[in-house]
Amino acid sequence: MVQHTARRIVVIGNGMVGARFAEEVARRDPAGERVGVTVVGAEDEAAYNRVLLPGVLAGRYAPDDIRLPAPAESAAVAVRTGTAATAIDPARRRVTLDDGTGLDYDELVLATGARAAFPPIPGLAAADGAPEPGVTALRDLADCRRLSALARPGGPVVVLGGGVLGLEAARALAERGMRVSLVESSPWIMRRQIDRPAAQILAEQYSRLGVAVHSWRVAARWLPGTGLELDDGRVLPGDALVVTAGVKANTEIAAGAGIDVEHGIVVDDTLATADPRVHAVGDCAQHPGGGAGLVQPGWEQAAVLADRLTGTRPEARYTGARPVTRLKAEGIELTSMGEAEADDTAETVTIADAHGGRYAKLSVRQERIVGAVLLGFADPASAIARMYDDGAPVPADRLALLTGRPAPETGETGAGPATDPLVCRCNAVTRGGLETAWLDGARTRPDIAAATRATTGCGGCTRDVDALLAGWNGASPVAAP
Repeated sequence: MVQHTARRIVVIGNGMVGARFAEEVARRDPAGERVGVTVVGAEDEAAYNRVLLPGVLAGRYAPDDIRLPAPAESAAVAVRTGTAATAIDPARRRVTLDDGTGLDYDELVLATGARAAFPPIPGLAAADGAPEPGVTALRDLADCRRLSALARPGGPVVVLGGGVLGLEAARALAERGMRVSLVESSPWIMRRQIDRPAAQILAEQYSRLGVAVHSWRVAARWLPGTGLELDDGRVLPGDALVVTAGVKANTEIAAGAGIDVEHGIVVDDTLATADPRVHAVGDCAQHPGGGAGLVQPGWEQAAVLADRLTGTRPEARYTGARPVTRLKAEGIELTSMGEAEADDTAETVTIADAHGGRYAKLSVRQERIVGAVLLGFADPASAIARMYDDGAPVPADRLALLTGRPAPETGETGAGPATDPLVCRCNAVTRGGLETAWLDGARTRPDIAAATRATTGCGGCTRDVDALLAGWNGASPVAAP
């Protein structure tokens, strides 16, 4: 009689995607009959939602509020925190750990993530790469604690980098009462996600919130105790400098094992590297269809790989990302997707209301959405994002779609608008799903997160979930509109 044993999977990295992969495996094989997963993470922390760090910085969340829901009791998964992998031996299929032990594997999953990239500017980092005094990134809870210690109400701080994280950090610091300057070397902030007119309105909104935006300016050097000198000679005062100028994938352990690395660890649609027993997911992975730096694609990769390695769906493939970006800044509603500046082959409808701080742009090609920017248009954002995701045909009245007025029935199917609106895009949770969880006893946001995963992704749905709970905890849920 042949005795079958569970295949051993080692996951290097206990961040959002590594932890999600383990959870996906536990859902498919809770008894650990097919696979056994060991996750190793260098941080002492349990897995948490890094996307919500600006909210911790602002004081809207405590660190415990952003912990990811612990997976249900499962014989399939074991997690070792405070343990770093130092080397991989693909020939022996063994991972060496920094405590002197090792783990043998049948399949290896690299979820090593990325780290902050520090530009080569004098005064930012020491020779060993460590930040100089007063300089920090915002990639983990340790960074958040360091910055909180540097921040003081009324004090000046500079944020270097005008992407999504930089804008969220700047808003969080302004909420703490600091005087914030934000520096972006591109012609406008969020250069990859929005066009110049939207950026101008957004910058004005930030100015009203107490953040001075300096676009098209290059940092020359950091002067500890003084501030950041710009290329035009001006010095922006700062007790602290927050660097949010991009990230670099953590690929060193893969490269040391002879695994193909470019700007990330190269993978195919099966999420395997050139070594078929080694896989990569999340920010460290380089797939032709993109997805690094975004929560939803990372979680899609985790689900695909869990399907494949547990044998649940061996044919599963990851084919690429359709990115939707949400800026999570208190008092600002911004969603963008697809092409921010579509060419003249697209039909484009634009609404610009600089005085009201609102801007909307919808680009359509062959009756499908190819790009949208929605600043201050929160109501239609979810419906437009869903239509973009699904590749659904747009209604003839594009303006009605942008302003959130009821859309006519779609010509192809005759079906009306969705009766169960999507609330959490990252985890595909509808209002009906939230209502069901509430009726089953989930009365708080952590309960809802544990039951449905809502609010555990980009955090963009947190406000909506809180509003629904506030209403439902005072009365029974009403039918979805």
